[in-house]
Amino acid sequence: MKAAAQGSLVVGVDVGGTFTDLFVLDEAAGTARVVKVPSTRGEEARGFMNGIERVAEADARDRGETAGAGAGAGAIATIVHGTTVGTNALLERKVARTGIITTTGFRDVLEMRRRDRPRTWGLRGSFEPVVPRDLRLEVDERVLADGTLHTPVDLQQVEAAARQLLERDCEAVCVFFINAYANPQNEAQAVAAVRKVWPNANVTAATEVLPEIREFERCSTATLNAALQPVVGSYLTRLESDLKAHGFGGELLVVQSNGGIMSRQTACDVPVRTALSGPAAGVIACAAIGRAAGFPNLVTGDMGGTSFDVSLVAGGEASLSAQTSIDFGMVVRAPMIQIETIGAGGGSIASVDAGGLLQVGPESAGSIPGPACYGRGNTRPTVTDANVLLGRIAAERPLGGGLLARMDAGKSRDAIDLHVAAPLGLDTYAAAEAILTVANAKMAGAIRLVSIERGHDPREFAYMPFGGGGALHVCAMMREVGTTTGIVPRFPGVTSAIGCVIADMRHDAVQTLNRGLAELDIDDLRARVASMAEACQQRLDSAGVAFEAMRESIELDMLYVGQSHTVRVEVQRDALDRAALGAAFEAAYRAEFGRALDGMAVRIMNLRYARIGVRPKFDLAVLAPKSTVMPESLGTQAVFHAGRWWDAVRFARLDLPVDAVVAGPAILEQADTTIWLEPGFESRVDALGNLLITRQAS
Repeated sequence: MKAAAQGSLVVGVDVGGTFTDLFVLDEAAGTARVVKVPSTRGEEARGFMNGIERVAEADARDRGETAGAGAGAGAIATIVHGTTVGTNALLERKVARTGIITTTGFRDVLEMRRRDRPRTWGLRGSFEPVVPRDLRLEVDERVLADGTLHTPVDLQQVEAAARQLLERDCEAVCVFFINAYANPQNEAQAVAAVRKVWPNANVTAATEVLPEIREFERCSTATLNAALQPVVGSYLTRLESDLKAHGFGGELLVVQSNGGIMSRQTACDVPVRTALSGPAAGVIACAAIGRAAGFPNLVTGDMGGTSFDVSLVAGGEASLSAQTSIDFGMVVRAPMIQIETIGAGGGSIASVDAGGLLQVGPESAGSIPGPACYGRGNTRPTVTDANVLLGRIAAERPLGGGLLARMDAGKSRDAIDLHVAAPLGLDTYAAAEAILTVANAKMAGAIRLVSIERGHDPREFAYMPFGGGGALHVCAMMREVGTTTGIVPRFPGVTSAIGCVIADMRHDAVQTLNRGLAELDIDDLRARVASMAEACQQRLDSAGVAFEAMRESIELDMLYVGQSHTVRVEVQRDALDRAALGAAFEAAYRAEFGRALDGMAVRIMNLRYARIGVRPKFDLAVLAPKSTVMPESLGTQAVFHAGRWWDAVRFARLDLPVDAVVAGPAILEQADTTIWLEPGFESRVDALGNLLITRQAS
């Protein structure tokens, strides 16, 4: 990292719906601190800058200088940002007005999708594509599937279409031609023609974003990229300008959905790669913490205000998928950390449906107006209200980051009484516990989805909760899914910000080959790998970041002829020969399906390449407790659990020394989260400050 020109601070920033979290690493002093400020919904840049100002003020105080508002950020060398701006824009459909210029006959690819439906077994359902039909225009051109140029593109039609889209107030445009992955000549000429008349840089060529076979996935990914360019580009440009005004002269980097990071300019060019930026950073942090703590196999659970995001880490590495769906019909085909999301956050609203069943989520009160106990106008009960009423969160103590001085447990009681207890005929506390039971069951179902349903035994994995609410439910998740160990990181509420600092820089590329293994030109394959490596290296070099080492990943999407689904096969550059590729495919196929299909021809569909610039890693020991003496308890707190009241002992979690043991029932408090330790469980602080939770011996 380029620390010399600026200072020694590396700052990870994660902007969430409720809080903006910052993790500040001082590389020179070998120290770290956590900063948490309220997010400003709709103006994420302001919350971001509030956090940076807080960091600068604290740094000035540490250096004995007078600190005040607007303190300079000159001591910050690098800022790594995990952003949800792109994700939220897609989920809320608040993207730029976008047009598509495509091959004659293919304007409806985005709408036809894969002939799927929002409700597979329902008789009714509707879908509205991101780009309406009147903004999807056709031009004459045609490339055949083998790359043969059948019909040159009509550039006059292209320019006319671009002007027509501008007249219809489009801010961005995507040029998507059928079979351009096999020969991009027509598409490249069309993009050049569009850029002559388009007034801004928001022009996306589908093959520049995804030069891969399958027209819907390519069209969807490229179109979403175009629709996000004005949104993410303007946000990052404003951030950079504000940072410079505060004296920041270092590097602004952005976390990708694959867990790597990229330069600000790359994020502006391909913003679709930020679609799951924030949650991905959290998984990267969990993987690093788990490896350091001796737990390479993890299930992670990020519980925020609106959602519960679950992922699996095996062998110390996060699992990647080739594509994901942000919402129905909004497919992004790009390497992403596999994350399953359900509506079970602290703000998820509990209600009784027409059939008399208790439901939790997916509707959320979010941070505005927030749970009923926030006293900001919401009168419906949430998961947080249940935790407050049952004593697991102390209403009279401040909510981290300065969001609230205290909460109103009376409003939680009123909301639960009216909307849950009365309709179900339960007393107030039983109703509150029922809300948590349903929420826990939903979260456990998501954990089973990423573990059992993918062939993993959750008993062989530790469970690591993070986010503001995850640690309140850690024991419940261990009971529900059978994990033997729970690991609560030192700062659960800012884990994603820590992941921003840990993440390596990464650039991915893909090319469709569509060749049979028997007739594959091995020399051509090696040349393609070399070319992709050079292009990815140029992207990494453009960021201006120093690396400790370079790594690469080469994978092939392979299948037996006649199949439609591929198997991902990892290969090494020095083993790119026909026999080695065949053996690697057979091994991968056997691992996934338990058998190989002897005698069947093999085909290679896609070549995937990733170039990874390894950034310097900080020693997680900087997070370790400094105290060596077991602190006095903060007293007891009445907690309702399993149908009765318990006196739970309270501790300040960050004051616990290494090897401190606390048995449940207990409440461990810190600024960014609260940990509820159920009866029958005990916790021990490890050498890195993590809290290791196990069941007590009977």
